[in-house]
Amino acid sequence: MNDSAAHRDDWTESEELAERMIPLIGALRREHDVVTSLHGHRLLGLSATGLVEVHERVAQLGHERLPIEDTLAVLEAIHALAPGASSLDVARLVAGHAESGQPLETYLAEVLAPAMGAVAAEPTDVVLYGFGRIGRLLARILIAHTGGGSGLRLRAIVVRRGAENDLVKRASLLLRDSVHGRFAGSVTVDEEAEQIIANGTRIQVIYSDDPSTIDYTAYDIRDAIVVDNTGRWRDEEGLSQHLRSTGVARVLLTAPGKSPLKNIVHGINDDTIADSDRILSAASCTTNAITPVLAAIDEAYGVVKGHVETVHSFTNDQNLIDNFHKGDRRGRSAVLNMVITETGAAKAVAKALPQLEGKLTGSSIRVPTPDVSLAVLHLTIERPTTKDEVNDYLRRVSLHSKLRQQIDYVESPDVVSTDFVGSHRAGIVDGLATIADENTLILYVWYDNEFGYSCQVIRVLEVMAGSHPIVLPERREVTLRG
Repeated sequence: MNDSAAHRDDWTESEELAERMIPLIGALRREHDVVTSLHGHRLLGLSATGLVEVHERVAQLGHERLPIEDTLAVLEAIHALAPGASSLDVARLVAGHAESGQPLETYLAEVLAPAMGAVAAEPTDVVLYGFGRIGRLLARILIAHTGGGSGLRLRAIVVRRGAENDLVKRASLLLRDSVHGRFAGSVTVDEEAEQIIANGTRIQVIYSDDPSTIDYTAYDIRDAIVVDNTGRWRDEEGLSQHLRSTGVARVLLTAPGKSPLKNIVHGINDDTIADSDRILSAASCTTNAITPVLAAIDEAYGVVKGHVETVHSFTNDQNLIDNFHKGDRRGRSAVLNMVITETGAAKAVAKALPQLEGKLTGSSIRVPTPDVSLAVLHLTIERPTTKDEVNDYLRRVSLHSKLRQQIDYVESPDVVSTDFVGSHRAGIVDGLATIADENTLILYVWYDNEFGYSCQVIRVLEVMAGSHPIVLPERREVTLRG
C-alpha cells in the first residue's frame, strides 16, 4: 500500500471512530448534564470531521498527541458510569489513565467519584443589554451551552429599534458573521412575539432606550443578570440604572469599570466575587489576555517593572475612512492605517493584581485586521531565566495550573493571527517569539479580543450564578518555584 492510500485509510478510520463519539457526547450532555472537552475545546455539536480536527488542533498547540481511539474508549466508559453534572476534560482523563496503570473503569470510577450524583445548578436568567460584537458572541456561547434548562439561560436582548425590519436584521447578524463564521444551527424569527429562535432557544427582543424602566417580569424573566455590552456606562451610578428595572438582580459590564467597581479577570480574582456584589466589570479583552500571564511570571520570577505594547485589531469605534472622531488619531481610516492610541490595560492589571500597582506602562497600535490581537510584554524580572526555562514553565502552566483556562501555549514557526480566531483561552503565549536575557524577558501573547474575551465573560457569569459544574480531573498544580 502506498503512503497516500495509507493516509486515506487512517483518515477514514478516524472519521468512523469520531462518528461513534457523537451520540455519546450528546447523551452525556442531555441525560447527565456532563460537558466534555479536549483541553478546553468543547466537543458538543462537532461533526465527525470537527472531532478529528480538534484532536489535530490540540496537538498543534503544544499538547501531547491524543489517539482518537483513546478518546472514544474514555467516552464509552464515562457513559457507562453515568456521572452527574460535571465538566470533564477527556484529554486529561486519557493522560491520567495512562499514568495510573489501572484498568480504565477503575481509574475513572476513582477520578469521577466527586461527580456521581451531582445535580445541575438552578437556572439563572441572562439578559444581554446591547447586541454588538461581544453581545452576539455571548449569545452564541450561551445557546451552545444550553442543556436541560439548567445553568445560564439566555432570555432576552435589549436594543434600540434600528429599522422596520430590525428583528430580521438582528437575527441575520447572529446567523452570519464575517469573522467567526456561520452560527452552528438554526436561527429563525417569531415576528409577532418579537423573538429570535436559535437552536430552540427563544430570545425575547426588547426595544428600549432606558435601562431603568423595563419590566422584565412581563416576559417571565426574574432575578436576571444583565450583561451590559454597550459601554455607555462604566461607573456604578450609570450601571445601577439596570437595577431599577423589575426583574434584575445583578449587572455585569463587558468593559473596564471605574472605581469602586470590581474588575474581574477570571482565574485571577474571581474568588473575590461576593453575593453582595450587584455590579461587576469583566475588565477589557487586553487585561484578560495579559493578566494571567503576568500573574504566572510574577509568581515564578517576580516582576520588577514592564511595558505592555498591544498590536490590536481595529474596533467599531474607529472610522472606516477619515472623518471626525473625538479621540486622537482614531478619526483616520481604520482599514488603511496603523493607529497609535492609548490603552488603560497596563494600569488595569493592578485592579486584579494589586502587587503590580505602578510597575507597568502601556500603549497600543490599532492595525487593519478585524480580530485577534497581540500583546508584547517587555519585563524586568527579579530572578534571571532562559528562553527554554520560561517557555517550559509557561507550557506547563497552560496544561496543569489554575490558569489553564486562561493561558494557552504554542510553538510553531507558521502561526499568524487568523490561526487564533475562535480561541477559548484569554491569551496564547507564542513560545518561539520569547526573548530571555538574564533579567530581561519579552513575551508575545496572542488573543482573540472578541471570542476569547467572551469566553472569559461567560466564566465570570458562571461564578456570579454559581452555575459551573465540578471540573474533573482535578488539576495537577505546577510547581512555580524551585
